Amino acid sequence: MIRRESKLKENQALYVSDYFSEYVREKVEDPGIDEKIKKLTPEKIEKTIKEVLGRLSARRKLAIETCIHCGLCANACHHYLSRDKNPTYAPVSKVKMTLWEMIKRKGKVSPEFIRDCARIAFTECNMCHRCSLYCPFGIDIAFLIGQVRRICFLLGVVPYILMDYEYSLAATLTQLWIPQPDWIDSLQWMEEETSVDIKDFQVPFNKEGVDVLFVTLGTEPARAPQYIQIIGKIMYYAGINWSYSLKDYANMSMFVQDYFTMQRIVREVFEEAVKLRAKRIVVTECGHATFALCKAAPPLLGYKGLPFEVLHATEFYYELLKTGKLKVKKKIKDPVTLQDPCNIVRKKGVGDKLRYLINEMCEDFREMYPNREHNFCCNAGGGVIAAGSPWKKARVENNKIKAEQIKETGAKIVIAPCHNCHVGIHDIVKAYNINAEVKFMWDILLETTEIA
Repeated sequence: MIRRESKLKENQALYVSDYFSEYVREKVEDPGIDEKIKKLTPEKIEKTIKEVLGRLSARRKLAIETCIHCGLCANACHHYLSRDKNPTYAPVSKVKMTLWEMIKRKGKVSPEFIRDCARIAFTECNMCHRCSLYCPFGIDIAFLIGQVRRICFLLGVVPYILMDYEYSLAATLTQLWIPQPDWIDSLQWMEEETSVDIKDFQVPFNKEGVDVLFVTLGTEPARAPQYIQIIGKIMYYAGINWSYSLKDYANMSMFVQDYFTMQRIVREVFEEAVKLRAKRIVVTECGHATFALCKAAPPLLGYKGLPFEVLHATEFYYELLKTGKLKVKKKIKDPVTLQDPCNIVRKKGVGDKLRYLINEMCEDFREMYPNREHNFCCNAGGGVIAAGSPWKKARVENNKIKAEQIKETGAKIVIAPCHNCHVGIHDIVKAYNINAEVKFMWDILLETTEIA
């Protein structure tokens, strides 16, 4: 009797797909998925799938007809490797169990199938593009998973915390429902606090004719105003004519494939830069906001090229050191390693500049292997961390390989120059009991450069 009850409890703790019996996961309750599928009808699902996939684009057709199911993408995926090479975590399996099944069944799938799709697309793929790097045909698997996300979004089946960010952006163009007076209060608070040590310290906003428009995420003024202080000090010491943006450029809409809101967010950046007559745009230490601004949204807005020069913050720091506007006065002695953010290294090629910065500021730099464009994703990007606390346990377990990478370096500091990477690596360090501290690049820069 005890054994039977134990077996029953074990089964209740597992989720098994109705479509693919091999897809077995720990059960996770998320009302954004579990409750929303109850409102779906077969007709609505079929109609939505056909709207998205009805016209078989050349890009999608090429991917589907080219893939030979060789499985080389599997060993490129941190989910697959961290789960003891469970084949259901392989990129090709994720596409097979979602998009290909929709096409095969001509959209005639159940709400339960959409639940499978939402879980796979939003929590088991970061759209980091590492698998495409190893595909012999260069198939863009992230694009295919993005199509699945688009369908789930249009059906309203999205992890509820991620969807709340999306609702906030669609309604207010901020991810955390932040009223602008609160944003300004944070800037003025940091000004007042810092002016105790630096009498003429300012965080300018709405300033015209600037060399740099610094764009940021709403999480900084709302939850981490000390970041405003740090970037303000860097600008002050380097003597930069700049303005701090009052807009939130977190692009959660890109994660759910809400093309309309994604474009609105990016358009706001360019419009603000025009209004302030800024010469260039510098994006805070965030990978996805940089990718949305540089790559994803501009073509949808009709741009053939970028209307402004757009730099990730670390590219800007690189210039500051190279030109002598900031000078290193001492080096970090503790061993450090680097998390290469996918969106700025694999997709923007900033890897060498990151290493220049670290070698200038640190005595003992230890590479993770593999590294640069071959480095493994932090498993927080692509909206996975934005799925929130219900999925945290799975997210950490799905990146055991990153924990092993960090441990092998023996580093005491992990530099993660991206908001999602920073939080994701912090969770991994804590979960796997790694004796290391996680820092942004700006922490290292402020700690090591000469104060005028």
